Amino acid sequence: MSEEKTNVAMAAQANRRSLLRGLGISAGAVGFAAMARQTARAAEASPAMEPQGATTLDALTATLAKASRRRDFKTVPMILTNADQWDSDALNAVIGYAGSPAQVWDNTVLGGPWLNLMRNALNAQVFSWKNPDFLAVSATHGTAHLALYDEAIWDKYDLATVTQGKFKANTLIDVPAAASADAADFNNPAGAYAPAANSITVLQRRGVVFIGCHNAIWEFSGALLKNGKNPDKLSHEALAAELTNHLIPGIVLSPGVVGTIPQLQRAGFHYTAS
Repeated sequence: MSEEKTNVAMAAQANRRSLLRGLGISAGAVGFAAMARQTARAAEASPAMEPQGATTLDALTATLAKASRRRDFKTVPMILTNADQWDSDALNAVIGYAGSPAQVWDNTVLGGPWLNLMRNALNAQVFSWKNPDFLAVSATHGTAHLALYDEAIWDKYDLATVTQGKFKANTLIDVPAAASADAADFNNPAGAYAPAANSITVLQRRGVVFIGCHNAIWEFSGALLKNGKNPDKLSHEALAAELTNHLIPGIVLSPGVVGTIPQLQRAGFHYTAS
């Protein structure tokens, strides 16, 4: 690995460690086993897997690793009006990405093929079209947004029941064994670039950016309240804040994904619905 990529990986790992601390996760909240799994994922998420020659993508990865993510909210309103209420620096860096091509995926269904489609697009752009600086962005909302919450939230609010048993836990952030295969062997049908490696964490290693949605957070917190899932008797504003504080490492929070997609399109991103 080049010195530049080593520095990027170290920065990413440090950022993930700080994010886990910022989440305020304790062994009492999620249990020692869950905490260990989440810490392991953060470690496994580096080094990065950006392709050789992806200088612009590498630079964005480094910028995002350093960009602050506020995860200490006490309350949040329904409509965000100030840039300090979302990940403004990180989001602006994504919108202003200087590399090309750039593609934004409108991802809404947790059990849909969204991770597989992004992986396929990434493979074709990097290996077939020889575009190492290709950037794939997931504009995540709907039920797909459940994949952006950490295990503390999945456990506390029993999100497995929300998926009607289709997901016992947030397995979409696991690191499959295939991800540890030799990255140089990109045509390995059981390797790091194959369907067996479909994972948010693995795609993040490859430079994919997952954008979270405040509107999805607000509406889901309202659904939890309506269904009586509010063990701490929080207000709507406080429950939405708790969900925000427990986004998984690396997520870029937007004030609303549907309203952010036009900003990305204005900047030259190609829109794709999954």
